[in-house]
Amino acid sequence: MRAQKRQSGDVIIVDLEGQLIAGTGDELLHGLINELLGEGARKIVLNLAEVRRVDSSGLGELVAGVQLAHRFESTIHLVRPQKTVRKVLEITRILPALDVYDTEQEAVAAFA
Repeated sequence: MRAQKRQSGDVIIVDLEGQLIAGTGDELLHGLINELLGEGARKIVLNLAEVRRVDSSGLGELVAGVQLAHRFESTIHLVRPQKTVRKVLEITRILPALDVYDTEQEAVAAFA
């Protein structure tokens, strides 16, 4: 898994690519969210458009990251999950608990 950070105003956008699975993607996401929160990021968008697969460890890390962000008075929005990733979010009933948007513009605008 790879992650590329960029900024749009006061929003940090992280483009994730690869597989959000145990042993690779989950560890990267954990470290990334901790780093961003440690730097004081309050508005974070995780772009999932290039995430091809997610497993229970990856899902757990997504949920844990969102919960940790709330404790730091930060917010994480997810954008453009592929069909396979969205299906896993729906099946596990995690989707309603997460802020998921179809476009990056919608995710950024939702912070206003």
